[in-house]
Amino acid sequence: MQKIASFCVDHNTLQPGIYVSRIDDDIITYDIRLKRPNIPPFISNPAMHTIEHLFATFARNSSFKDKVIYFGPMGCRTGFYFLARNMEKSDVIRLIIDAFEFIGNYKGIIPGAAAKECGNYLEHDLEDAKKEAKLFLNVIKDWKVENLTY
Repeated sequence: MQKIASFCVDHNTLQPGIYVSRIDDDIITYDIRLKRPNIPPFISNPAMHTIEHLFATFARNSSFKDKVIYFGPMGCRTGFYFLARNMEKSDVIRLIIDAFEFIGNYKGIIPGAAAKECGNYLEHDLEDAKKEAKLFLNVIKDWKVENLTY
């Protein structure tokens, strides 16, 4: 079998940031990399789960909601994939920054974190998610379109 595109990226040199992972017609997959690969500590599962709920809720309530395809965690616990359709790359960066600011300052009940709404509703950590979001904001606060290449 052929290697998929994300396995062709040198994870030994990959730094935290936002990158274009692949382009499929009008859908772009973004690699939102919060942590350096293979260098612990990684994002805890409860924090990842909370970031997933908050980011997805924020993005799907934004002015770009009709262009958001998917947001979800990487199994390696170093970041997330974000798929968007027909969005300017500068708008994607702004949306990601705004979403992580939202997460970093979030107060209240985590959206979709009740047993009726979530398959693992007990595994959330809002405080750790907020901490991870604030750390990542320091990395991406001045991110530009030209930085999107691995």
